[in-house]
Amino acid sequence: MNDRLFNQINPWAEANATAVKVNTPAHVAIIMDGNGRWAKKRGLPRVAGHREGMKAITKVVEKAHELGIKYLTLYAFSTENWKRPKSEVNFLMQLPERFLAKELPKLMKNNVQVRMMGDADKLPDHTLQAVQEAVDATAENTGIVLNFALNYGGRHELVHVVQELARDVEEGRMKAEAIDEELITSRLYTNQIPDPDLLIRTSGEIRLSNFMLWQLAYAEFWFTETLWPDFNEDGLAEAVIEYQQRKRRYGGV
Repeated sequence: MNDRLFNQINPWAEANATAVKVNTPAHVAIIMDGNGRWAKKRGLPRVAGHREGMKAITKVVEKAHELGIKYLTLYAFSTENWKRPKSEVNFLMQLPERFLAKELPKLMKNNVQVRMMGDADKLPDHTLQAVQEAVDATAENTGIVLNFALNYGGRHELVHVVQELARDVEEGRMKAEAIDEELITSRLYTNQIPDPDLLIRTSGEIRLSNFMLWQLAYAEFWFTETLWPDFNEDGLAEAVIEYQQRKRRYGGV
């Protein structure tokens, strides 16, 4: 298996973690995959994997802060995840409340700024309220930005942008010729943060799953077979060290 494509948590990552200071990716995006499989391997219900996955978030946020990463986007719930069993969806909609209720004091102490991207209109009121309270409470913080992708889908985001631009053209506020990459970028959920430099996906799957399709155009990808609940500080350090070995040419030579 090509170890540049798949990676396991290796002992050397911890040993070299302190060296991850130069050329650190400013924005890391993570597809947190494998909670259900983690639970199944242990004969537990899927929700147990999601609960355990919350602990991994805490570890990764703290390590990202230590490494100097400025933005961390976590794919928490996709527009396709509504297809899952209702009981699992209901549990997933409770996770932001549980996580933030427990971790908000620590996030405040560590100067973390919480943000959210996605279609908020379809989220339950209790979920949205919990996230909004965290967003408001941390709005003045100046440290790492923790950006949760909730009810997010890359295609859904792009359709929304196209519809918005089409209305502007139709109503005479702009001409079609004015539409360019910069304008589209300015209408995305991520218009206030840079595109990801590094995408991490856990659990061995090799696909984007409709995640940040526009923003990831030139990101470096790093895949690991480690299931999300088992992903930790060393895994993030290893991914960043691998990122530092690569040369980003953006189509050049």
